[in-house]
Amino acid sequence: MFDHVTVLLNEAVEGLNIKEDGIYVDCTLGGAGHSMAILKQLTSGHLYCFDQDQMAIDAAKSRLEAIGDNFTIFYSNFVNLKEMLASENVTKVDGIIFDLGVSSPQFDTGERGFSYNHDARLDMRMDKSNDLDAYKIVNTWSYEQIVEILYKYADEKFAKQIARKIEQKRKIKPIETTFELVEVIKDALPASVLRKKGHPAKKTFQALRIAVNDELNVFDKALKDALDILNVNGRIAVITFHSLEDKICKYTFNDVTKLKDVPAGLPVIPDYLQPKFKLVNKKPIVASKAELAVNHRAHSAKLRIIERVVENEA
Repeated sequence: MFDHVTVLLNEAVEGLNIKEDGIYVDCTLGGAGHSMAILKQLTSGHLYCFDQDQMAIDAAKSRLEAIGDNFTIFYSNFVNLKEMLASENVTKVDGIIFDLGVSSPQFDTGERGFSYNHDARLDMRMDKSNDLDAYKIVNTWSYEQIVEILYKYADEKFAKQIARKIEQKRKIKPIETTFELVEVIKDALPASVLRKKGHPAKKTFQALRIAVNDELNVFDKALKDALDILNVNGRIAVITFHSLEDKICKYTFNDVTKLKDVPAGLPVIPDYLQPKFKLVNKKPIVASKAELAVNHRAHSAKLRIIERVVENEA
């Protein structure tokens, strides 16, 4: 069963400022926590949902059907946001939510190969139809490519040592499972690091997951597309779980909410130079103490919300 505790549920849904007749998009359906909360507030409105995990879609569909039938689920990566909505003749929406990171069931279902706590074949694909998986990266990518993703996607200080050890071990035999990879990583790290709190494989597994699913490029494109299709007074809520995603979100939101190219000495800034968006919360919203007590995955969660205040020029 696809059970998932939704992080920052109330804060994110309240942040969308939902209208009962609005068009809303949940880009990360998962366990349907946000989608159910949105759907409950819609009367004549419609909800569109994206997920590339069939197991999640099957579980979410029955949960949403218990609330209403005014929803559509796309079996698709949210990088196809504009195209999939256009296929339903939707070009403008009133709210969009992104809840980034891996759903708890993907971590907890051992055979998906996401987790260093479950022994399984190295996989980590959100969409099982993709060719690239963690096994292929670990066993076929060059030393230099592995070093790059460990530095770039996880800020792993021991990237070179880990990549070198992977290279050595796979010459003897392929590294096939999550636990085999964990042992390779432990072999590569100094004893002083292994004694520290936290799992030694956490950063490597994060980097592999991001690389397998091209998560950062996908999010960057989808966020820009989301801003483009937002109605005036419409909002986007983004929940991130690590600094790389949050950096993309923060930069993109700051970029579209600041004044640009304003000639010096203008007494009044004309409308056409005014920013088209405003930040709803200047600082990211984080989980409450009560939520942290019951959901350890909420510790790194950050919520940012933006609102369109001016229409795009035609």
